[in-house]
Amino acid sequence: MHQTDYKSFYDERRDQTYAQNYTKIRPEEHGHYQELKTFIDAYALKDKKCLEIGSSGGFFQDMVEDYFGTDIAESLAQYYHKPYRVAESENYPFDDQMFDAIWTITVFEHIPHLQQALLEIKRLLKPGGVVLFAPAWQCRPWAADGYAVRPYSDLDLKGKLVKASIPLRDSMIWRGLFFLFKRSWRHSRFIFGKKYTEIQYKKFTPNYEVYWTSDSDACNHIDPHDAILWFVSHGFECLSHPLHAKAFMVRTGALVFRKRL
Repeated sequence: MHQTDYKSFYDERRDQTYAQNYTKIRPEEHGHYQELKTFIDAYALKDKKCLEIGSSGGFFQDMVEDYFGTDIAESLAQYYHKPYRVAESENYPFDDQMFDAIWTITVFEHIPHLQQALLEIKRLLKPGGVVLFAPAWQCRPWAADGYAVRPYSDLDLKGKLVKASIPLRDSMIWRGLFFLFKRSWRHSRFIFGKKYTEIQYKKFTPNYEVYWTSDSDACNHIDPHDAILWFVSHGFECLSHPLHAKAFMVRTGALVFRKRL
């Protein structure tokens, strides 16, 4: 997959949907505003050097004084009055250990090379720095082909079977049993010394032609439990969901980590 594939897709999506709102919507109107404000207040970040990865039109650039944004589109620069730099794939154009805090919201499920992007967070954050990590968790494998919203008449036999299975596969009981087994295996291995230096996740083929539904363009299915194991294996402390019980039972919402000294 080339970077131009998803850059052109998101440029088109942006023009068709929310680009006109960048200068109109106040940060308080954004769905993740309160979550981010709580993070900023809790760790006294108002005057700290902060980076937003996947900063889009810079909705949050005035929530802290020393703000930097990064995204994949050159055209977004027009919406910023604070520093904005274009990311090259999963490489972010900033110096090592440059930031006191990083936040990223509903972004990492769309990043083609997840491991490299996570290592960039580690590289960019100062020792003792904090990160708010909030992708869309556990994106569904049937989203790319729109099985949940397309009529049965539009599907072949395989598609019909996939669509018919969605209510069961999306139920809390089914998902709970699956995640209980998977998490038990990975967590027990972690307790006995396994380090998850490679992020554990499912990779999808995103749909960059038809946006059937939310996360049709997702590249990754990430379990927050796996994200915790990755960050802790890389020298972070999970502040929002400390090991072990709370981390094991995590379902949704943002994770907060501190990079150890």
